[in-house]
Amino acid sequence: MISVAITGGEVVEDEQEEFETNIEPSDSDILLDDNGFPSFQLDPEPHVYQNNNASSSIRNQQESESESKSDSFASDFYRSGTDWSCLLLQHHDDDDDDDDDDGDADTITGDSNQINGHHGKTQSERKMKQANLFQMWGLKKPHLSQPPLKKMKIGKEGTHFTKKTNVSANPNSRPRLCPFYKKIPGTPFTVDAFRYGHIEGCSAYFLTHFHSDHYGGLSKGWSHGPIYCTPITARLLAMCLSVNPLFICPLELNTENIIKGVRVVLLEANHCPGAALIHFRLPNGQCYLHTGDFRACKLMQTYPLLLNERVNVLFLDTTYCNPKYKFPSKEDVLSYVVRTTQNCLKRQPKTLVVVGAYSIGKESVYLAISKALGVKIYANASRRRVLHSFGWPELSGILCSHGKDTLLHVLPISSLRFETLKDYLKTYKDQYAAVLAFRPTGWTYSETIGNQLDLIKPSSKGNVTIFGVPYSEHSSFTELREFVQLLRPDKIIPTVNVGNATNRDKMHSCFREWLKG
Repeated sequence: MISVAITGGEVVEDEQEEFETNIEPSDSDILLDDNGFPSFQLDPEPHVYQNNNASSSIRNQQESESESKSDSFASDFYRSGTDWSCLLLQHHDDDDDDDDDDGDADTITGDSNQINGHHGKTQSERKMKQANLFQMWGLKKPHLSQPPLKKMKIGKEGTHFTKKTNVSANPNSRPRLCPFYKKIPGTPFTVDAFRYGHIEGCSAYFLTHFHSDHYGGLSKGWSHGPIYCTPITARLLAMCLSVNPLFICPLELNTENIIKGVRVVLLEANHCPGAALIHFRLPNGQCYLHTGDFRACKLMQTYPLLLNERVNVLFLDTTYCNPKYKFPSKEDVLSYVVRTTQNCLKRQPKTLVVVGAYSIGKESVYLAISKALGVKIYANASRRRVLHSFGWPELSGILCSHGKDTLLHVLPISSLRFETLKDYLKTYKDQYAAVLAFRPTGWTYSETIGNQLDLIKPSSKGNVTIFGVPYSEHSSFTELREFVQLLRPDKIIPTVNVGNATNRDKMHSCFREWLKG
């Protein structure tokens, strides 16, 4: 899913892995949190739920009983290994009439024979996919409501579009409850759970990286607790979201930190600038690793922390946990991009080269072209500000502020359309006669082409040519397998594409196969 912000005249995008909607009170026998899991918690205000069998008993539960059940469910989940079916039997014995834990068949999107990706979906598809998540434990489907978008001003330079919510308009609406799998067991920590506001029992909030599906909920009004992240992410929080610096706690990579009695170490995630794997070691010796978004690589197999300490629970980025995704290496894709650019310039020297990118991420693509051709990189003011904040001299030194000074331009990936690029070329019609554009994303990967990148066929229309290249900053299926087999965790919790039973079953089947022997 892509979150769009318009800043300084430029559309800037963030990769997103989740889409969540506000929840209306359901007719389920058990209260659900926003991700379809049993919450086993009372509302702060007593609301009347139209349920003939259970509403009065739910309203009369004591808080202590609620907390006990919540703890029991979470504890059982983390003990259950890769087979969650025992949880259905244990906690939902009264749901015998729900034989199909996929819910209504007409809510399932995509091909049931493969694990669907989450990027590039229409809003209606994402909404339907979210509806399946409410059937995750075989419960009745609650009602969903999709709030409209509202436009919010951000300073003088642009606007930002967010989901519009109006809690007061619906007195029966419930506060959004943080799902237990965003909480680190045995600690007062949550990871990438800012959209839930204040979380009871949480005294430290961790952010894996600066993509909006992970930082969503943060703003200059944040006051719920300290935010732990890498220094790059910390600078972006203050610069782009105006988060109060008093709440931002940067942690250096590969450095031990003791937070609330827990040893915390951040490791390079090989995703976007500032992205981190977060390793937690509790006083009782239990270890948890949250990958956030990452691309597993050979270098990670040398991380001493991962080699020397067993991971008990792995929170895994499963964006491409499908056997069909076997990406070529980043290095091979970059070599192909450079080679293609050089060949194109030989045929037409007056070519404007464009690389599509998100607000952060894909920097290696235009850096590779810049280095090979010996040219500078043009990006607009808002993007240059972000890039300078990384503190990378090798990048800051080759940025330029005038598009006419170089043939290499960086644009939002959403701008890589024929008509948009044709209009863009008109601005430089005295210098360039054609456009060569690259769309670097794993979703362009083709099983037919595989690693034979020279077989990629571009899309061309007039004097505009667009290459989709499988440059991904998420792990491929084979890379996930190698990473899991390196760690051999006791339990794996997928964090992406868990919206229906087919996807979950396929992923857990993979996990069991990887961990055999």
